[in-house]
Amino acid sequence: MKVQLDSSVSERLPQFSLGILQYSNASVSDSPKMLQGRINYYVESLRLEHDTANLTEIEGVREWRACFKQVGIDPSRYRPSSEALLRRLLQGNPFFWINSAVDVNNFFSVLHALPFGIYDVNHLVGDITCRLGHADDVYEGLNGREVNMEGKLLLADGNGAFGSPIVDSKRSCVTEQSRTLLQVIFFHEKMEQSKKEEIVGSVGRMFTEINGGELTYSSIVTA
Repeated sequence: MKVQLDSSVSERLPQFSLGILQYSNASVSDSPKMLQGRINYYVESLRLEHDTANLTEIEGVREWRACFKQVGIDPSRYRPSSEALLRRLLQGNPFFWINSAVDVNNFFSVLHALPFGIYDVNHLVGDITCRLGHADDVYEGLNGREVNMEGKLLLADGNGAFGSPIVDSKRSCVTEQSRTLLQVIFFHEKMEQSKKEEIVGSVGRMFTEINGGELTYSSIVTA
């Protein structure tokens, strides 16, 4: 499975990149108490340091809003998924538990203030392209709503759009039956290469510690 950046993205965001991790033989279940405790502790410390009024002081939030503006997306109308998660937690809402794969993915998204996606490879077809949406790019989002992705940053396979740094589709969602997974990290333009490599490494280690299986491939995709 090849992942590439389309020129519609690289021309507008020349320093944009994706972290790509692929896993096999994962065992997805309810999140273990250890993970839940670690996440809850981090959320409490986050609330001591930040509130919704100073959310844009977080580098990842600020830089991803800038990325959205560069590709013509209004970040106040369509928030990056990482900002939406952070905002929800800082408003006092609890962490939304799904399963061990999705929960650790969302934890890293909050920790690094970066959009993260986790997808069931068995529901994907062919190679993957990160591009701007076309008029016919519409899918049912994880929130149950029909999402029109025209003009928005997205991931597409042979069957069309399935994910984005805004909201992912139900088609590619990870369940307890998922075994072969694709994880995508959406890096903003200002992040140093060494930091990207550090994040990819730490994500791969913790993900397999929690979900078992093997990390079969990892890379950073650039234009």
